[in-house]
Amino acid sequence: MGLAVFFGCTFVAFGPALSLFILTVAGDPLRVIILVAGSFFWLVSVLLSSLIWFISVQVSDRNDSSLQYGLLIFGAAISVLLQEAFRYAYYRLLKKADEGLATISEDGRSPISIGQMAYVSGFSFGIISGVFSVINILADAVGPGIVGVHGDSQYYFLTSAFLTMAIVFLHTFWGIIFFAACEKRKPFHIVGVVLSHLITSGLTFLNPWYEASLIPIYIITLGMGVWAFVAAGGSHHNIRKCLACAQ
Repeated sequence: MGLAVFFGCTFVAFGPALSLFILTVAGDPLRVIILVAGSFFWLVSVLLSSLIWFISVQVSDRNDSSLQYGLLIFGAAISVLLQEAFRYAYYRLLKKADEGLATISEDGRSPISIGQMAYVSGFSFGIISGVFSVINILADAVGPGIVGVHGDSQYYFLTSAFLTMAIVFLHTFWGIIFFAACEKRKPFHIVGVVLSHLITSGLTFLNPWYEASLIPIYIITLGMGVWAFVAAGGSHHNIRKCLACAQ
């Protein structure tokens, strides 16, 4: 039973991401490099936020449970802000790299567009964020033990898997919107990305009331997906053209 839960939740959490990686990233070495580098940027941001949270806990009253819970929320907010700051830093780095690639190419054009960089960088943030958020949960899913035997929710592993899948998609969409906003100089769009990220992070504190957290997060994911589609240049005409080609 434990192995069934482990593999089922793993495929729920990372099945779509694995498909996207194989179909859109794995075949291009440059995209793979951007994916790995983006993961490193996310790791550094989380390391810094963890350090800030750790120091704040050490200098506070560790016996005050309400204070510690507040510091946990503070740490989550700092983590979100640092992730978005490092997303911007990564955008600047990729922008410089894009200019360099265009300079050395024979036709004067970069082999990869900013839009493609935005997708891969956001995807890299999502993959590494999903792995770190669910890896310990999946390890516990193997057993021994049965979820819910002491009255806890028996849907803990499944909801965690669906939440991880949403986070992967959200980071991908946030990357596309963020880069497009930087390119077109639309600071309010960047603020929208940061606020939606903060709200998503805050909703996870409602667990184990999963209906109150998972449903709004998937609504946000759908909204961010539509926004990312428009930011990437999508339109009703593109959809009609795609459907016509599929027939």
